[in-house]
Amino acid sequence: MKKQQGFTLIELIVVIVILGILAATALPRFTNLSDEARVASVNGITGAIRSAVAITRAQYLATGSSTAATALLGATTVDVNVGTGIPLGTIGGIGAALESTEGYDVNYTTPAAVTFTPTGAPATCTATYNGTTGAAAASASAAAC
Repeated sequence: MKKQQGFTLIELIVVIVILGILAATALPRFTNLSDEARVASVNGITGAIRSAVAITRAQYLATGSSTAATALLGATTVDVNVGTGIPLGTIGGIGAALESTEGYDVNYTTPAAVTFTPTGAPATCTATYNGTTGAAAASASAAAC
């Protein structure tokens, strides 16, 4: 009686075919992760903008002065709309309220439509801040990023 000492050629081929099928079905799931990560990042900064606006307005209203043009957040001075406390759409406004925009290209050209785009992402993958109303919105989708 002879002992078998390894795998037959057919067994090895079957294993390779199974691994190929698994790789073919799993690979497309991993290729879209960078797009999804950018979408999550844009959604995250949109939430951070909304929080920064809320905190700035709360601090502005807590001081009781409706004629001030700034709000003090700790040691950071934030430029705000007089009377509402909404951070302006400038680097001294929403930029200061956020404290850090690392990883984003920020366009302050139009204060009523400040855009935050992840570095290296297409221009359609953005969060937008309105320095007049304090509204923030994410315009990112997996197809856009």
